[in-house]
Amino acid sequence: MARRYLIETFGCQMNVHDSERMAGLLEQAGFEAAESAADADVVVINTCSVREHAEDKLYTRLGELRQLAAEQGHNPIVAVAGCVAQQEGQSIFRRAPDVADIVVGTQAIRRLPMLIDEAAETRSAVLDLNPYDDVTFPLGVTRRGDPVRAYVTIIEGCNEFCSFCVVPYTRGHERMRPKADILAEVRDAASHGRREIQLLGQIVNHYTAPDDLSCNFIGLLEAVHDVEGVERIRFASPHPRHVTPTFLKAMARLPKLCRHLHLPVQSGSTRVLEAMRRRYTRESYLDLVAQIRETLPEVALSTDMIVGFPGETEADFAESLSLTATVGYQSMFSFKYSPRPNTLAAKRMADDVDEGEKTRRIVALQALQREIQTSLNARLVGQDVEVLVDAASRRHQTELSGRTSTNVVVNLPGPLAWIGCTVTVCVERAGPHSVWGQARSERETGWRYAD
Repeated sequence: MARRYLIETFGCQMNVHDSERMAGLLEQAGFEAAESAADADVVVINTCSVREHAEDKLYTRLGELRQLAAEQGHNPIVAVAGCVAQQEGQSIFRRAPDVADIVVGTQAIRRLPMLIDEAAETRSAVLDLNPYDDVTFPLGVTRRGDPVRAYVTIIEGCNEFCSFCVVPYTRGHERMRPKADILAEVRDAASHGRREIQLLGQIVNHYTAPDDLSCNFIGLLEAVHDVEGVERIRFASPHPRHVTPTFLKAMARLPKLCRHLHLPVQSGSTRVLEAMRRRYTRESYLDLVAQIRETLPEVALSTDMIVGFPGETEADFAESLSLTATVGYQSMFSFKYSPRPNTLAAKRMADDVDEGEKTRRIVALQALQREIQTSLNARLVGQDVEVLVDAASRRHQTELSGRTSTNVVVNLPGPLAWIGCTVTVCVERAGPHSVWGQARSERETGWRYAD
């Protein structure tokens, strides 16, 4: 029988895509996917280190696998991958000596099958944190888990060194992927039915092709736009200081680019932004938002926001609230600050905002954002929106969901055959996180799927 594997993923889209890559490598090596850890010969835990308690989540999961071995006598090879693996290295073996067999860093995942064979043969701990400058991955290896969209990495690592961010220490220095390799992967994904391409990188709009120095991020977007079969293009995440008027004009003239722009701000206070090393001010950020609204009036903005950064006063937090209200984000990822290993903030700044105060601030910020999202979604009621259907409910196979170009989640009744299709939906009701409606053709006939 073929050996079986299970990959458990925490964190961002890049981690999700890394898991797809590891799954492809393992299947190429003869493994088959397992349903649970109890059925797996190999369990890979793909970790994230961006937020607090990431390490605790890892060791809790390793403890659960230890308990599985004790209760059922099932003892799979356990590999720890991702940012915590890169960050903690050998110490993972010291804290979980009887569970973790492999620790593989963010830049060494292509060696995972060989590391598994080595661990199985020697029954000893195997560590590989060696950096590899080549970000290209073998074409066709990735086992994509989404039938509609494809994640495509264009940049690995980051050179910004924002004072709160662990990414430069866990993902390494910025490395650009060749344009030819990116386009080959996009064509391959489109040929296999992926209608939406999501370009990934720590700062995607800093891209310059190493194999074509005349090609910047705009040139790459134009090239992806020309690929037959691609209907929509998204990207994450751009840095505000690299969003230029030329870039905005390119978005306006390329219809396949989704009318959604993730524009991480992190704080509404210029004083805090300076301490964060973000290299823009509150005023310059709001000026950029005004430029975006003028060039792309239909675009929806989303953002990241941190509360309780070292030294953040009540007045600083009030500026984050006022900026949030001024911009009117379609969605927001908000977090309480937590010190991350090796970062400048952790080394040089006291974590001096009380935990209870951090909680109060994030609750207030999220309540405001919920009001904004509810209001924005309510404006869609009675309107027709174009929805790329991408999933079905696990409980009701006739309940589908998809997203608009502006990244609004739309739920609708319909057949499974609609997955991967773009459907015109008339929105009938709205909530803070999604809207509900019916496909225009079904609504006009008065027909509904049974509950």
